[in-house]
Amino acid sequence: MVFVLATDRTPLDPTTLHRAKRLLKRGRASVFRTYPFTIILHDRTAAESVTHPHRMKLDPGSKTTGIAVVAEETGRVVWAGELTHRGQQIRDRLRSRRTVRRSRRQRKTRYRKARFLNRRRPEGWLAPSLAHRVETTLTWVNRLRRCVPITAISTELVRFDTQLLENAEVSGVAYQQGTLAGYEVRQYLLEKWERRCAYCGATGVGLQIEHIVPRARGGSDRVSNLTLACEPCNTRKGTQTAEEFGHPDIQAQARRPLKDAAAVNTTRWALYERLVATGLPVELGSGGRTKYNRTRLGLDKAHWHDAACVGASTPDGLDVRDVQALLIRAMGHGSRQACRMDKYGFPRTGPKAARTVHGFRTGDLVRATVTTGKKAGTYRGRVAVRASGSFNLTTVGGTVQGLHYRFFTRLYQADGFTYPEGGASSHPDS
Repeated sequence: MVFVLATDRTPLDPTTLHRAKRLLKRGRASVFRTYPFTIILHDRTAAESVTHPHRMKLDPGSKTTGIAVVAEETGRVVWAGELTHRGQQIRDRLRSRRTVRRSRRQRKTRYRKARFLNRRRPEGWLAPSLAHRVETTLTWVNRLRRCVPITAISTELVRFDTQLLENAEVSGVAYQQGTLAGYEVRQYLLEKWERRCAYCGATGVGLQIEHIVPRARGGSDRVSNLTLACEPCNTRKGTQTAEEFGHPDIQAQARRPLKDAAAVNTTRWALYERLVATGLPVELGSGGRTKYNRTRLGLDKAHWHDAACVGASTPDGLDVRDVQALLIRAMGHGSRQACRMDKYGFPRTGPKAARTVHGFRTGDLVRATVTTGKKAGTYRGRVAVRASGSFNLTTVGGTVQGLHYRFFTRLYQADGFTYPEGGASSHPDS
């Protein structure tokens, strides 16, 4: 569906794509924003319209966060998106920068006294790669609040219900008790074993909770002794241990930490506090409840499906028909590096020039209609500007170099994210 704004930019109820096209064709509305697609009406104010409550639902993840906007009264998902973070890239670049800095200090200032104990981190400090996940998620929360009347927010506070996991470890049978208990442990195991059979690696098949050391051989019901296996492997293994079954590495893998789950657990309270600061009521849910709701509704595994199923507010009649999730990928806003270096660390380019050249900025989504020369044709993609006015264009088919700025039309200003169409390119003459 399409988001709608009143003449004073107050969000109204979303409308269908067909009706939005009709309003645009008749001149009653204009395109206000491309991502997410939003129109603004010319002849209607907020006082003349009636809006209905909508709930924003979030499924925070280490690499991808699912987002869904659900109409409270009808249970219809009116918009969905999957936001891919760049936390790992930030971490890698910071480690690279640290290596270069330490090398430089060793070469230039060996005499300088170490100062690593002189600095204190502020209360609530998060590593940049983790803070990025919170900030990009809040960016889209605020962006959607400006486009649709959001009255409440639902989010996963914990990936797993740790209380149920504790009970499973202590009492031994708690993971089989209760409506949600089995889902909490199962969700934990699915994350740890990457949704595949631990013995044969099969995916897309029914997986069973299996004991690494069988209970008949004295094995416990602790989570560290559980894994996932397909039915044939579970049957063949019988009462053998994983080592006797030919998989001695399974026990070591069962004890490895969950890096992605740790990242989510580290940022969960920071995200929750930022959501509470919006002033909207915030509902909390666990990963086990999300899995329970998604299974109950018969939905496939997808980040936006998980988002739509977060919390106890998930209706029995959740409507996900004709919903196509917007794939969003965080790209950042450029680099602070003054100039490029060669492999020896010496500058190979001049200092950066102005960021905006002839009204274009690196990262803008543009269309280039080249009318003359060997490169004649129509192209679509991301532009990299040069002070000379001869730009490069990155498309799906590759990079087209040396196109004059007069051939370019900006379709969408760079905002730190890229979208499916953002890297797409028309073939020449397409």
